[in-house]
Amino acid sequence: MKTYELLTVFKPNLDAEEVDKALERLNAFVKDAGGKVESTDKSGRKKLAYDIQNFRDGFFVTTVISLPADKVAEFKRQLRLSDNILRTMFLEASKASV
Repeated sequence: MKTYELLTVFKPNLDAEEVDKALERLNAFVKDAGGKVESTDKSGRKKLAYDIQNFRDGFFVTTVISLPADKVAEFKRQLRLSDNILRTMFLEASKASV
């Protein structure tokens, strides 16, 4: 199982409860796929460098997860299907940063 870092930008029109629910759905998928959520860091609402879907800011969350390599494609598909997510960045974490 490899360790990955996921930066998720949620739509700014969501309240804190809705963001938490969306995070719970993502965490549940990771656990169902046989993975593990290592840590979650909610950075809060920040201004975007440019408009995305006519939004000027977004709610940033960084999550470190361990996931089997064969489940990564399905996890990325689930991220794309979510209506509450503006943008994601999914990276394999290096040994030094973990």
